[in-house]
Amino acid sequence: MSDARNPEFTPEQLAEVRRLQGLYPDRRGALLPVLHLAQDTFGYISLEIEEYVAGLFELYPAHVHEVVTFYTLFFQRPVGRHLLSVCHNLSCALRGAEDVLAYLQERLGIEAGETTPDGRVTLLRVECLCACEIAPMIQVDDEYVGPVTRETVDTVLGRLT
Repeated sequence: MSDARNPEFTPEQLAEVRRLQGLYPDRRGALLPVLHLAQDTFGYISLEIEEYVAGLFELYPAHVHEVVTFYTLFFQRPVGRHLLSVCHNLSCALRGAEDVLAYLQERLGIEAGETTPDGRVTLLRVECLCACEIAPMIQVDDEYVGPVTRETVDTVLGRLT
């Protein structure tokens, strides 16, 4: 069975890797989308996945590791089914981001950077999400929500399964 410790793409996924590599003059240009595919498939990017992906590109694993550790959108350990990202940059901070984060931590029983014991939610404190007009704001999986209040937090958490 393929997992984050024994990674292997399906034949369809390998065809997608080859298609993506063919889109660029230098096939390394497809590294980010292939890492996204790996994370979507396995849930996070383990060292074993880095090595597997490196092999698909004929790269050293250290090169892939540098990319994974540079971008905050790649996770090196398992995360919850839902990601809640609280922006704490200037606009959000001035409009109450710390209060939003504190309330989320209280409601979820975890600190920023942790995952609930049931694996449902990972809470992150992140840099600017470029939505200052709705500050303070959070990103819930792929959706931007704001301006956020305690009531908004309650509604968002009630929707997560």
